[in-house]
Amino acid sequence: MTNSDAGGRIAPSNFRPAKWLKNRHLQTIYPTLPWACRARPRLRREVLRLPDGDEIAIDWLVPDQQAPGQAPLLVVLHGLEGSSQSSYARSLMAESESRGWQCCVMHFRDCGNHRNRLPRRYHAGETNDLRFFLGQLEQREHIGPIVAAGFSLGGNVLLKYLGEATGTSPVRAAAAVSVPLNLHLCADALNTGYSMIYQYYLLDRMKRALRRKFNRDTAAFDWQAAMTAETFAEFDDAVTAPLHGFRGKDDYYDRCSSMHFLSAIARPTLIINATDDPFMTPGVIPGEKDLSASVTVERCEQGGHVGFIDGGTPLNPHFYVPGRVSAFLAPHLVLPEPGG
Repeated sequence: MTNSDAGGRIAPSNFRPAKWLKNRHLQTIYPTLPWACRARPRLRREVLRLPDGDEIAIDWLVPDQQAPGQAPLLVVLHGLEGSSQSSYARSLMAESESRGWQCCVMHFRDCGNHRNRLPRRYHAGETNDLRFFLGQLEQREHIGPIVAAGFSLGGNVLLKYLGEATGTSPVRAAAAVSVPLNLHLCADALNTGYSMIYQYYLLDRMKRALRRKFNRDTAAFDWQAAMTAETFAEFDDAVTAPLHGFRGKDDYYDRCSSMHFLSAIARPTLIINATDDPFMTPGVIPGEKDLSASVTVERCEQGGHVGFIDGGTPLNPHFYVPGRVSAFLAPHLVLPEPGG
């Protein structure tokens, strides 16, 4: 079996888990360990002011050697409570540097150790900030052709944006990894079995983030319900929905699940999802009828959630995604000949 970049179909994957890391939970947890990813790229922070007066942090890769003028740019979107320090972001930045690309991580509001100004945070369907940032990039000098990659929640944001933009986006091609394409199913999956451990861990981080930004008197939501939420569904109903203008969690999940936007995507797009992902169920994987001709889904039987370690050693693992994503994006970065 071979990976296929032909659009509009479900493609089998070449990915095979490392012999020492076949369990889906180990694939999910291992990349988060401090020694799992050796890449430590140098970063330069930019604070971007948004049209509504809020702001987000952009971390730019500072390469060891100056990238050529008009070098391609890879924009990376992180996952839930992630940042430029997440192993998947660091490994992809290292891959970008090896190819001579520019690279940056766009943090969502209140992420990346940068507190935003307004009484809101981020969610799986917030595409306005990405749209604004890409528009700003188009106006800058020394920015070559743009591609993008998103992980988990960031992948959902990227796919939703591409579906909304249809053929107007400056993004030439995109890749999304471990995407919660159906937020209803993913919320249910994380409330089942061992996956509840991930839910507990992430909810704890989200509540701590809320306590840094709000208190009982300043919260524009039910503080008691937020602090006692035991599931993502309860948290999204209590916090995410009212904080961002949704009628409730079901309205939020209905309007923001990227599954509904795949058929409108006009840019070459690769989705890499594992059927053993503990953050979702195999039912999240779309069918061919759900995809536009520009979208390919690479369905991996194993890999966990944003894991995909396929070799190396426990102290120096090899990550499959950076090479696979960059190989998919590279052919779409060729600039046309002058006058062509």
